[in-house]
Parts: sequence; structure tokens; C-alpha cells
Amino acid sequence: MANRTAKPIRRGLKRAHLVYYLRVFTTDTHKLLGHLADITPEGLMLVSEHPIPTDREMNLRLVLPRAIDGKVEVEFGALSLWSRTDANPDFYDTGFRLVHIDEADRAVIRRLVEEFGFADKLD
Repeated sequence: MANRTAKPIRRGLKRAHLVYYLRVFTTDTHKLLGHLADITPEGLMLVSEHPIPTDREMNLRLVLPRAIDGKVEVEFGALSLWSRTDANPDFYDTGFRLVHIDEADRAVIRRLVEEFGFADKLD
């Protein structure tokens, strides 16, 4: 069950909201886990229809809005850190830290943020 009382961890990087609501899938089941709400090269937040358990490492695949550096998706391991009900009570927000990602895919995420994102203030 998701830990809805945990407070989000303060991040050192500004998060970037994207002009696209990108889909994130699990690589093991290939099922849609949620949609990307914001991202940095170190972590991300997903909005999902179901709560996501915390303290769980997952292998994820992010589908890009177009090819970036020849890639149409990136795969990475991410650790779920916190979860809470979204502003819309029909959805859940979950914060992840990227724990296994190669540098080429991290560079793709940086370009994604530069090209399709807009920064928010630090929390």
C-alpha cells in the first residue's frame, strides 16, 4: 500500500514540467505505470490511477515525444520514495529517484528537459 503520509524529499535541482504528458511503462510487465508529471536528470514524479508502493525499485521505460539522440525511449531503474493522493483525488503522485541509468540515457533526459520543459521553483 502506498505511504500517503510520507513527505516528499527536497530536491537540489529544479524540477521541469514538460509540455507533453509522457507515458512511463514497467519494463517487466510492459504495462502503463503512469504519466510523467515532472523530471530532472536525478528523479521524476509520476501521476497514476493506482497507488504505487514506496521503497520499491522498478525498471521503467519512458516513451519520448520524438527521437532524441537517436532514441525514442529511455530505460532506467528507479526507486519509489514517496506517494500521495494527487490534487485530483482520482489519481496518485509518486516520487522516484533514478538509481540505474546509463550516461547516454541521462543525457537524453537532460535534452528532453531543455527542449520540452519549463522550470518550476524549488520546493
